[in-house]
Amino acid sequence: MFSVVLFLRLGFVVGHAGLYQALAMFAVAYFIIGMTVLSVCAIATNGALDAGGAYYMISRALGPEFGGSIGIMFFLANVCGSALYVLGLVEAVVDSFGIPPGQKAGTGVHVLPQSYWYELLYGTVLLALCLVVCLVGASIYAKATFLIFLIVAGVLGTILVSFFATRPIGVPIRLPSGNGSEIENGSFTGFSLDTLRKNLGGGYEVDYTTGQMMSFSSVFAVMFNGCTGIMAGSNMSGDLKRPSYSIPRGTISAVLFTYLVYNLLAFLMCATCNRVLLQKDYGFLRDISIFPPLVTVGIYAATLSAAMSNLIGASRILYALARDDLFGRALALAKKTSASGNPVMAVILSWLVVQLVLFSGKLNTIAGVVTTFFLLVYATVNLACLALEWASAPNFRPTFRYFTWHTCLLGIAGCCVMMFLISPVSASASLGFLLLLLLALHYLSPSSTWGYISQALIFHQVRKYLLMLDVRKDHVKFWRPQMLLMVQNPRGSARLIDFVNDLKKSGLYILGHVELQDLDMLPSDPLQSQQDSWLSLVDKLNVKAFVSLTLAPSVRHGVRQLLFTSGLGGMRPNTLVLGFYDDEAPQDVLARHPAFTSAREEVPLGFPPLREPSTSKLLSAREYVGIVADALKMLRNVLLARQLESLDKAWELRRAANPPPTIHVWPVNLLRPDSARYADTCSLFLLQMACVLNMARAWRRARLRLFLCVEAGTMPHAQEEKLRQLLKDLRIQAQIQLVPWDAITRLHWQTCRGPPGGPAEEEEEEEGVVNFPTNTTQVSDEYVCAANKLVLEQSPAPAVRFLYLPRPPADTSLYPLYLHQLELLTRGLGPTVLVHGVSAVTSTQL
Repeated sequence: MFSVVLFLRLGFVVGHAGLYQALAMFAVAYFIIGMTVLSVCAIATNGALDAGGAYYMISRALGPEFGGSIGIMFFLANVCGSALYVLGLVEAVVDSFGIPPGQKAGTGVHVLPQSYWYELLYGTVLLALCLVVCLVGASIYAKATFLIFLIVAGVLGTILVSFFATRPIGVPIRLPSGNGSEIENGSFTGFSLDTLRKNLGGGYEVDYTTGQMMSFSSVFAVMFNGCTGIMAGSNMSGDLKRPSYSIPRGTISAVLFTYLVYNLLAFLMCATCNRVLLQKDYGFLRDISIFPPLVTVGIYAATLSAAMSNLIGASRILYALARDDLFGRALALAKKTSASGNPVMAVILSWLVVQLVLFSGKLNTIAGVVTTFFLLVYATVNLACLALEWASAPNFRPTFRYFTWHTCLLGIAGCCVMMFLISPVSASASLGFLLLLLLALHYLSPSSTWGYISQALIFHQVRKYLLMLDVRKDHVKFWRPQMLLMVQNPRGSARLIDFVNDLKKSGLYILGHVELQDLDMLPSDPLQSQQDSWLSLVDKLNVKAFVSLTLAPSVRHGVRQLLFTSGLGGMRPNTLVLGFYDDEAPQDVLARHPAFTSAREEVPLGFPPLREPSTSKLLSAREYVGIVADALKMLRNVLLARQLESLDKAWELRRAANPPPTIHVWPVNLLRPDSARYADTCSLFLLQMACVLNMARAWRRARLRLFLCVEAGTMPHAQEEKLRQLLKDLRIQAQIQLVPWDAITRLHWQTCRGPPGGPAEEEEEEEGVVNFPTNTTQVSDEYVCAANKLVLEQSPAPAVRFLYLPRPPADTSLYPLYLHQLELLTRGLGPTVLVHGVSAVTSTQL
C-alpha cells in the first residue's frame, strides 16, 4: 500500500493543505477506498478468480463491453502509476546523489548531473531493472514483498522515533531559480503548539517543480496516489493460491493500517515542522531522521516495489485482455508466455508504454491523470457490485457480506465527484474514451459465455413492469397491434417477416412455429436445438420479434396453444397473421436476402429445405380455415397475407417520387355487396392497419388510397363526404376514390335466392355484419372474378393492397368453398393483406 507519497509527498500534502484539510482529504480518499474495498471483497468471494484482477472481476460481472473498456482504462492507470513511482524514485535518487542546482561539478556522493534528459535516463535504467524482475517472474516479487514490508515498517518506526528524538534544527533548502539556485531555510521545531497552530489551516502556494498554483483538488490528486495500492492484491489474483481468502483479509488490513499511519504522520508533521520545510523539501524526512540512510533505503524500497507492482498488474491485465480475444489481433502478441506461464510479451508491451509515459518528466504532472484513471476504475468496481446486488441473481452469494447497495452507490458517487473536482477535462476525456471503447466492443467484440449483467437487470426490471401492466386498464386510445405470425419455414417467409415487423407499431411481435411431433415418442425436446437458429434469424433479419415454438399433433392445435400461451401478462398477441393457403410453389427467398448474401455469411441456419411442389402439405384447406375461425372465436384479429414474398420493399420505396408508391385500401366486404358498410368494427380495423403501415419509417412516402364502392341512386357524394369526415376524425390522411360497381352487384343479385331486403338478408342482419353463415353459397365464382377484376383495374398498381376478410361460414363443410372464393378474389393482385378485426382500435377522443 505504501508508495512514493508516504516518503516524498506527505509533507507536501500537509504543507499546502494544512492539518484540517489533510485529514479531510484522508477521510474522503479512504471513504471512497473503503466503499470500493467492500465491493472488491464481495466480488472476490463470489467465485473462483483468475488472472486479471479488477478486469477479471468487472468483465465477468458486467460482461465483455464494460470489462474490456474498463480493462484498458485500468491497464493505463497501472502504466501511469508505474511511471509515477519510477519518477518518484528518480527524484529521490537525484536528491541523494544529484549535483545541486547552480553547480557545475559535484562533491562527495553528489555526482549525478541534473536535467530533463538525464532524469529520463535514470528513469529508463530503473524501469529496466523493474522489467528484469518482472520477466523473471512475479513469484520473485511476491516473495520479496514481505521483506520490503519489513524494511518499510522499520523505516516508519525510525521516522516516528525521529519526531520525538531529533532536536530542533534548521534545514537549508536549495531551490532552482533561473539558471542558478537559491536557498530557503526550513526548520524542524520539535513538538510546538505554535507550529501546530500555524499548520492547521491551508496555505496553498506555487509548486516549485511544476510552477503551478496548488489547490485542494491538485493536492488531493497527488495524495490519492498513495492510496491506490488496494488493487495490488487483486491484480495478482492469478498468482495467489487462495485469492478469495487472501484478497479480503489482506486488502482490509492494508487499508486500516495505512489510514492510521497517514493520519498519525500528518499530525506529527504539523506539530514539528514549519510550512516552508513541508512545502519546499520533499525529502525532509531524511533530514530529520536519526538514521538518514535507512530512510533512503525505505524510499527506494517503497517506490521500487510500487513501480514493479503496477508494472506486474498492467501486464496481467493486458494478458487477460489478450487471452479473452476482446480486441482480436490487436493484442494477439500479448498472449505469448514463457515455459513457466509468465506473460513475457505482455510485460514487455507494458514496459514500452510506461517508458513513453516517463517522457512527461515530473511526478506531479501525471498525478492527476493517474488519480482520474484509478477513480474511474474504482467507480466501475462499485458499479459491478451494485449491478449484481440489484439484479438479485440467486447465484450472487458472496461469502463476504459486509456490504449493501448503499455502500456501492456511495462509492460511485464519491469517485465521480472527486474525479471531476480534480480535473474536469481529464475526467470528461476519460469518460469519452471509455464510452468509445464500450461502443466499439459492443459492436465488434465476439459474443462471450461469461454472462451479461445487463440481461439480469433487464429481466429484473421487465418482470416488475409486467406486473404493473394491468390489462383491466387497457383503453382503445392506447391500443397497438400485437402480432403472432405463424411461420412454417423461414426460408419462404423472409419478406413476410419483415413486412409484419413494419405493421407492429412498437407492439409485441412473435414468430410462431408448430413442429408436428409427439413428445411421448421422443427422447428429448427437439425444439431446444432449433431455438438458436430462430434467434439467429431474428438477429440477421433485424426484426424486433420474440420466438415461440411448440410441439403439437396438428398445426391447428399448435396455433391454438400459441394463441392461448404466447406472451405474458398484459403483453399477449391480439392479432394472428397467416400466410395464404394456395398451390403456389414456395421460393427460397432467404437465400437471396441481403442479410445472407454477404461473402462472410453462410445461409444454413438449421432450417430444412422448402417443400417440393409435388409433396403434400402439412395443412389441409379445412384445417387452415379452422385456424382462422378459432382465432376469431378467441377474439383475435386475423390477417391473411398473400404474395408478400413478391413485395420488394426496397425497390418500391426507392422508385421515383412521382408518383409515390401507394397503398390501396378496400374497407368494404367485397364478398357481401348487400352489406357494404364502411364504419363497422372490421372496416375500421382495416383502416387502422393500413394507417399503421403508412406510419412506419420505411413507408412514410407511400400514399393511402381508399376506394368507396358506390351504386347509382345512392347519393355517392354524400357517402364520400361522410367517409371524408370519418377519416378527418380518425386523423387518417387518405385519398378517396369513388368506384362504381353496379355491374358487379348485378351479378350478385342474379344468383341470390331473393331480392334485397328479403328474409334471408334480414336474418343475416340480425346476426351482425361479420357473421353471415349462409352468404358463402350465395356468391358465385363469376361475381368473385368480377370483383377481382374491379380491384385489379385500379391504377397505378400499388405496393400492397388491404382487403376486407369475411368471417368463415358457420358450416365447416363450406370451408373449402370459402377458401376458394378468397383465392379467386385475390388472384393476380400482387402483395395483398386480407384483414378481419374483432376489437375496437380507433378513437376520436384525446
